[in-house]
Amino acid sequence: MTQTTTRVLEPSDLGAALAVLESEPVANAFVTSRVQIAGLDPWRLGGEMWGWYTDGHLRSLCYSGANLVPICATPEAVRAFADRARRAGRRCSSIVGPAGPTAQLWRLLEPGWGPAREVRANQPLMVTESPSADVAPDPLVRRVRKDEVDVLMPACVAMFTEEVGISPLAGDGGLLYQARVAELVGAGRSFARIDDGKVVFKAEIGATTAQACQIQGVWVAPEFRGRGHSETGMAAVLRYALADVAPIVSLYVNDYNTPARKAYRRIGFRETGAFMSVLF
Repeated sequence: MTQTTTRVLEPSDLGAALAVLESEPVANAFVTSRVQIAGLDPWRLGGEMWGWYTDGHLRSLCYSGANLVPICATPEAVRAFADRARRAGRRCSSIVGPAGPTAQLWRLLEPGWGPAREVRANQPLMVTESPSADVAPDPLVRRVRKDEVDVLMPACVAMFTEEVGISPLAGDGGLLYQARVAELVGAGRSFARIDDGKVVFKAEIGATTAQACQIQGVWVAPEFRGRGHSETGMAAVLRYALADVAPIVSLYVNDYNTPARKAYRRIGFRETGAFMSVLF
């Protein structure tokens, strides 16, 4: 008989966990990047990593922290993770991951955890391995300097509020969010076009591994929209990402954001799958 079990992974399980994560380097880039830096210690990782085993072999994972993220999760693993999540109670602000497993996980959790504030059931995952052949990069898009964090912050807050529907300054006054923005700037992964002290375009390279990286936080100031800044700005960030970070660049976008999807396709991104997000 097939024996299955779930448990919280320990630091000694790091090698097996990375093997699962790296089997799908693009889809798992966000969690892989965190695990490569922090390991599996819950305090350093910012949450627990649950493992699902079949016949003694680790097959699927679920990150349980600020987000609940199913990873390489089979239907049987999703059911096991849902049981554990129900017992623990909701501590996350979102469930996010590949659309199929995430949808199943939400169906199982919704009776106890619902209603959600918003469900984004289809967020196309887009990837490219080449610089844009059709859109010239904006030469004024560059890495944000450490002394420009205060200039960048209002644009970051506006982007987050537009995308998520709530301000990142709520709760702790934005201390964690500001620290994350400063961290990306310090790491050289925050990019912007700044004209006369105002951010025209911005984006960050968030998750990074040796195999893949993920662009996030793409934003154009409202008064500059419709002028092509998203395309030329993204072409510039893509050039930096491929040259300095990883051979595959990804992002995911809301399916209803037709202009952004068209812009990304013009830059050379193609849709290879879909994510899903459940926001609380």
